[in-house]
Amino acid sequence: MNIKKVAILGGGTAGWLAANHIGKELLKRKGVSVTLIESPDIPPIGVGEGTVPDIRNTLKTFGIREDEFIRQCDATFKQSIKFVNWMDKKKHGEGNFFHHLFDVPNPYDTKHLTQHWLNDKQKSKSHAQYLSSQHAICEAGLAPKSITNAQYEGELAYAYHFNAGKFAQLLSCNAKDKFSVSHVHTNVTQVKLANDGTIAALVTDSEGELEFDFYIDCSGFESLLIDKALKVPFVDVSDSLLINSALVVQVPTKEDDDIPPYTLATAHQAGWIWDIALTNRRGVGFVYSNNHMTDEQAHEKLNRYLGASKQGLSYRKIPMRVGYREKFWHKNCVALGLAQGFLEPLEATSILLTDFSAKFLTLRFPSSTEQLEQLETRFNHAMGYAWERTIDFIKLHYCISDRTDSAFWVANKSDDTISESLKEKLSLWEEFIPVRDDFFSQFEVFYLENFLFVLYGMHFNTKAPPCTSAEHEHCLVRLQQRAEIDQYLINKLPNHRALLDKIKQYGLQSI
Repeated sequence: MNIKKVAILGGGTAGWLAANHIGKELLKRKGVSVTLIESPDIPPIGVGEGTVPDIRNTLKTFGIREDEFIRQCDATFKQSIKFVNWMDKKKHGEGNFFHHLFDVPNPYDTKHLTQHWLNDKQKSKSHAQYLSSQHAICEAGLAPKSITNAQYEGELAYAYHFNAGKFAQLLSCNAKDKFSVSHVHTNVTQVKLANDGTIAALVTDSEGELEFDFYIDCSGFESLLIDKALKVPFVDVSDSLLINSALVVQVPTKEDDDIPPYTLATAHQAGWIWDIALTNRRGVGFVYSNNHMTDEQAHEKLNRYLGASKQGLSYRKIPMRVGYREKFWHKNCVALGLAQGFLEPLEATSILLTDFSAKFLTLRFPSSTEQLEQLETRFNHAMGYAWERTIDFIKLHYCISDRTDSAFWVANKSDDTISESLKEKLSLWEEFIPVRDDFFSQFEVFYLENFLFVLYGMHFNTKAPPCTSAEHEHCLVRLQQRAEIDQYLINKLPNHRALLDKIKQYGLQSI
């Protein structure tokens, strides 16, 4: 049977990202329709406000102008995640932070500058300062581009922070206007299965019974299709990733407040705090393990973090079930977004994995039911690998920390919380600097440079390899050039908020 009718259950960022990816692909096929079904009664969670640089290409592919995106979604530029207090403050002093930057040099320089840094006994500069001028730009509070740069182009690599609700609305309008995606507001009250276990129809409270050939489950933590109807088991990884709760709040800001061009991630006794500045507010989340800190203690510590700015604000608690589906594709249903799984907000993995999965789905979107079994196997194998490697990367931040000031940080270093694959890599990297061949699959969501910034930002102890005189001289030249580029960019690039104000007023050049 040919697949002619596709349903996406659930809106929000995941649903509308999927609608744009799938709608764009299926627009090429005659007689195929895409319908997004959204409940009018269930608000989105709306805390996924951080992205990685891949989102720029996604938005460009959708035909969305960067300046319109910035204007409509209160967007700001994100060039890094600045990790504060992830190491022992007593050992590392007041400047206890490191940047996970987005802009990196060529592979040759990355390798040799890392080698040179490991041999530098003084360590007067951080590893990130060795590798990229973006460190200086972030610390100076500057933007990654100028008003004269074209759409999605800049002097340095970047991603965004944005209002998740407004982003979903922008994606919604784009999918409906450009890719002919239909939008139905109704509640699904029942899921009917066929004799072979596939989904046959959705029963709704206002639209009757709706039949489709293929279903995308973007219903969030409810997982109405992949879990409630199809009973696909959930793989719990809370024994490895210990974070399971968050208190979230939106803090109003003034028009002239500085906007950091990075996500601020500040570690605390039993987790960490995200602090994301948009043009009109900050999104703050106190992320913690309720096995190592009570809700009352979390509330008190968030009060302390916010200080006077907490006046009149109320916190929303979000429980986190950490893990992913045993299968992401089952029969005629694929889960995306929170229906697929959730790890925790560190490194903006939720939107990243949703975008990654939706793109991969469209590369081989089924045209007939005869293809389902083969494509299901392919999708589940690839996405399973991507999720497992993402878990390793998130775990890396906790298990190599030298903090021992609480049971939480001690527990994160326990061998039984670390996967065998990560243990093997860490053992290898004690002897050798990581190289690209350590990340051999295209389904690695995080690559060499991501690991380098975290490993050596947290002072991971790799044996310093021998350095020839020629390599030493090359690095000295590159470091001198780096200092010159730092100063050039500091003089050239505008203040972050000033650029955003200009973009809102004047826009950007066309692509």
